[in-house]
Amino acid sequence: MSNQNPSATKKKFKFPHPVVLMFCIVLIVALCSYFVPAGEYARIQVDGRTVVDPNSYTRVESNPIGVMEFLLAFPTGMTAAASITFFIMIVSASFNIITETGAIKSAIGRAAVAFRSKENLMIPAVLAIFSIGGATFGMSEENVVFVPITIALARALGYDAMVGTSLAVLGAACGFCAGVINPFTIGVAQGLAELPMFSGVAYRILIWVVLVAVTSFYVMRYGKKVRLNPQSGMMYETELAERGNGIDLSQVEKITGRQKIVLAIVVAGFVFLVYGVMKLGWYVSEIAALFLGMGIVSGLVYGFTPDEIVKHFQTGIRDIANGAIMVGIARAILIVMEQSMIIDTAVHAMSGVIASLPSAISVLGMYAVQILTNFFIPSGSGQAAATMPIMVPLADVLHINRQVAVLCFQFGDGFTNSILPVSGTMMAILAMAKIPYEKWLKFAGPLVGIWIALGGVFIVAANMFGYGPF
Repeated sequence: MSNQNPSATKKKFKFPHPVVLMFCIVLIVALCSYFVPAGEYARIQVDGRTVVDPNSYTRVESNPIGVMEFLLAFPTGMTAAASITFFIMIVSASFNIITETGAIKSAIGRAAVAFRSKENLMIPAVLAIFSIGGATFGMSEENVVFVPITIALARALGYDAMVGTSLAVLGAACGFCAGVINPFTIGVAQGLAELPMFSGVAYRILIWVVLVAVTSFYVMRYGKKVRLNPQSGMMYETELAERGNGIDLSQVEKITGRQKIVLAIVVAGFVFLVYGVMKLGWYVSEIAALFLGMGIVSGLVYGFTPDEIVKHFQTGIRDIANGAIMVGIARAILIVMEQSMIIDTAVHAMSGVIASLPSAISVLGMYAVQILTNFFIPSGSGQAAATMPIMVPLADVLHINRQVAVLCFQFGDGFTNSILPVSGTMMAILAMAKIPYEKWLKFAGPLVGIWIALGGVFIVAANMFGYGPF
């Protein structure tokens, strides 16, 4: 009889790699195509946009996904997501050129010295700054640029990469979820709901303030624990390995003249970025081009040779390549749903469930459907186009204000973005920060749960006081 302790042989559960997880999701969706009825809504043109006719759902011939179609979904998804994938690579690589000048590190060192006796102010201050980007121009993919900066700042003040990543990611998420004047979510959704553009902004500002306050407290609570006892942090082993990459506040070097010019280029570039997004309708290609120019000019100003610029550019691509490729893998989920024609069936079924709920809780049903839909359509504007033409008439039937329906969409689209494994951008950021997905989920998951609960409170309150104008 063996004396071996069963507990000694029991393997500890290991969270699958994000690529494995996404592969399994694509496989499950492909298998669903064999028993989920295919269906579609008619698409019509409204003010130059293609929207769903909510009364047009019909069953169509089933189109199950075969082995070859399943495998083809991955290269097709990578091709479809090429603009985002190369955006992430170019921005990361270009910013690496700027980072190699030392200008950013010196500026962060100076900022860290200024915050040295006011560490508790740093977290809410930086979170609030990033939340403005999320609230105004929907900062999301752009976070790839800032994460190395916020991690360096956090480490300089005794925090870890988890805190540093949170400053940019969760800060921008607070503004994005509130959607104060976000043209890509609130703007699109209100347009589809035929509401005045950016109406109801006062309530969304209140939501924004509450989200920033709650998130600041959450991150500060973890950060305080890490500063008092670094071993208690989730990233302790990584921080030991990255110890040489931090900023020594006792030896912060003076910013040189050339570095000041580089910083001026960066500041001017970000100002132009905001102007381009808000006024010129820029998206990923234009932003990538701007950063490419910033990187090349900064490198030349600092004194790098063309060969050195290329070397630093290639290093930046290498560091982010795995995360960037995940964007295309995540897109395969949508490819399979579209090809099998079950995506409209899923939306139709969920909207049908809402209509059957008692009117008192139907508004929360709309919220739940939007959260579930975000798993399949993580794009904010894409989810608005797919669901709002259905949710708006449903809200009319249930005597729920259209503005409340837009709020359900805004929260449902935004809150879970920070933990979704199918979010290529989130996976790219975690890869850059060297944070395993399971650790990020353990850290950010409870906060997302708090966000969702707060969202439910805000939605019920909005429904009770008649959040409008209609």
